[in-house]
Amino acid sequence: MMKNPPYPGELLYEDVITDLGLSVTEAADQLGMSRVALSRVLHGRAAISTDLALRLEMAGISTARAWLAIQTNYDLAQAKQPPTSHSCSEQSTSP
Repeated sequence: MMKNPPYPGELLYEDVITDLGLSVTEAADQLGMSRVALSRVLHGRAAISTDLALRLEMAGISTARAWLAIQTNYDLAQAKQPPTSHSCSEQSTSP
């Protein structure tokens, strides 16, 4: 397994949208979703959902299972990363 797999949205943009010569708006239209929703995925603000994976499969862009596997591999790699020193979410609130 790759230590740092690429973000799935990056793959979608570079290997699919760019290669097809589409703009984000055109790709969103063809997938039947908003440009904002697709842009969130492409910029790492949202994960590839089951709905988007199915839309990609229906558009002939690999299988839904493949997209979900890419997303899961990325998520697992991120979960294995050591916590950052500025993270407050796991600090105890007791004195």
